[in-house]
This record gives sequence, C-alpha cells and structure tokens, in this order.
Amino acid sequence: MPKSNRYRIPAATHRVEEEISRSRFITTIGYTPTVEAARDFIGAINDEFADVSHNCWAYLVGPPGSTSQIGLSDAGEPHGTAGRPMLNVLLHAGIGDICVVITRYFGGILLGKGGLVKAYSGGVQLALQTLPTIERIPQAHLVIITDYTNITSFKRLLPEYEVEILEEEYATDVTYQIKLPVEKVTLFTQAIIDLANGQALIEVISTDEE
Repeated sequence: MPKSNRYRIPAATHRVEEEISRSRFITTIGYTPTVEAARDFIGAINDEFADVSHNCWAYLVGPPGSTSQIGLSDAGEPHGTAGRPMLNVLLHAGIGDICVVITRYFGGILLGKGGLVKAYSGGVQLALQTLPTIERIPQAHLVIITDYTNITSFKRLLPEYEVEILEEEYATDVTYQIKLPVEKVTLFTQAIIDLANGQALIEVISTDEE
C-alpha cells in the first residue's frame, strides 16, 4: 500500500471583497477535490454573479503545488492578466484541492495589464490570509475477519492507527468494516496478522484517490 501524504485543504467556502480604483473585486475560494467539483463551483459563482463584468477563475486539484489537474480562465480580461496570476498564487499557497473565482464589477477606470495582474493575484492572497483550512487525510476502507479471541487485542490497536469502526458483525467469526489513514494500512495489517498469528482475513475494499 503506497504512502499518501496529508495536506491542507479549504475547510469551507470563503469570501473576501475589496475595491481597487472603483472596481469591486469579490474573491470566493472553495474546496474542490475533483475537476468536476471545480467546474460546479465555478458554475455556481457564475450563476450567483450573472450580471458581472468578469468571473475569472483558477483551480488546483490534488496536493499543494501539483500541476497534473489545473485550470484557469481570464474570463474576458486581457490574456494572462487574471487566471494565470491567480493560479500562480494557488500553486505556492501550500493548499490542495482548491478553486478560486474572482468576480469583478468594473468601476470605469482602466487598471492596465500590470494593475490587473496585481489586483487578481492580490485578491487570492488576501482571501488566503483568512481562509480556514483543515487537514486532508486520505482514507482506506478495509474488512477484517478474525476470531472472537482476538477482539480485545484488536480494539486496543485501533487508537494507535487512527482506526474508525464503521460496522461490526458477530457470527461464526467477527467481521469489522473499518477505515483508517492510507499511510497506516501496511503497518496496521501487519499488526493484525501478528496478533492473530496469521489467522485473520484482511481485505482492502477501497482507498481515496491519490
């Protein structure tokens, strides 16, 4: 079982607002663990601010700094002045699975390309300063079948490996459905084999995507 890194993700949708040269910039950040979730998030902001001059966006799906699943859009602003600066900030933020949309209501004063880059990158930086985050811990779902004599020893192991029991069934043997951090699966399964003297069935049902 490969190791899977823990990393920070947005804990909730977060929004900040500022005015720059009479233009109103509204920055909204959300947790988007898939590309589909990012597109849905962007769509929701577009619907919310359907009357706006621009809804520029960028997203990063995966661990912090990963570029395997990214997206960006200038949404009508001059090329390279919005989406790319926003994405650059996200890539260095130390946060994964994140999408940001900046809504701009034009105030009548042209900012120029440099001003736009500064405004859009600054909007993301401003929102990140107060963004609540939590730790993403990729989980594995396992089924353990063992003898009744191992129940006490089995349950004593659980806190050390951050195991949560999802279901337990008592029949000829005891069957547990559990989840635990992916990174702890190998050591945990070895501990089960040791305590049961090899008399345990262990099956990994699923794991979170890397």
